[in-house]
Amino acid sequence: MARRYDTNDATDRTTGLREAAAAVRRGELVVLPTDTVYGIGADAFSTEAVGDLLEAKGRGRGMPSPVLIGSPNTLHGLVTDFSEPAWELVDAFWPGALTLVARHQPSLQWDLGETRGTVAVRMPLHPVAIELLTEVGPMAVSSANLSGHPAPEDCDAAQQMLGDSVSVYLDGGPTPGIEPSSIVDVTGPVPVLLRAGALGADELRKVVPDLEVAN
Repeated sequence: MARRYDTNDATDRTTGLREAAAAVRRGELVVLPTDTVYGIGADAFSTEAVGDLLEAKGRGRGMPSPVLIGSPNTLHGLVTDFSEPAWELVDAFWPGALTLVARHQPSLQWDLGETRGTVAVRMPLHPVAIELLTEVGPMAVSSANLSGHPAPEDCDAAQQMLGDSVSVYLDGGPTPGIEPSSIVDVTGPVPVLLRAGALGADELRKVVPDLEVAN
């Protein structure tokens, strides 16, 4: 039976974050608010939990889960060949609605799906998400919807779709943003905008002027 906690209530927030962290450590799924939409999350290093996440969404391994982190410092243990323009984007837009596709450390023991040696990583601008991520470490987090359905902007919508496949729901009220994060590929010498979301090319080029836009 799924449990739900109102993170706008101080007592419920403390209990909910404790229960969500415990659930993640047990390899279970949680729903959490972010600065874009609600996400469904699991321990990024648990192959079984990530598989459960993809199954809950009805999503195949060909669409691997992004990873959310609670601090830019976490990148040092996750990615390799991270360029100077990539760090400039982190400095300018994290925490925030920018996902960076980078090469992950080959030594990492994780299976996020068919990533071809890369990871899509982001630090969200949401206190509940950051607090949970700081407690449990990197989480595989995807939008908390069934594949093909709209991404949820409140906890009710997420729970209606995902039900008891999730152990803990953290209800932070409506999310502050409805646009998805922008996705920039930083695996090459020049950053490439793969998806324009909350951040457009013009805004990103104020930081990395040579940014290219994928066809």
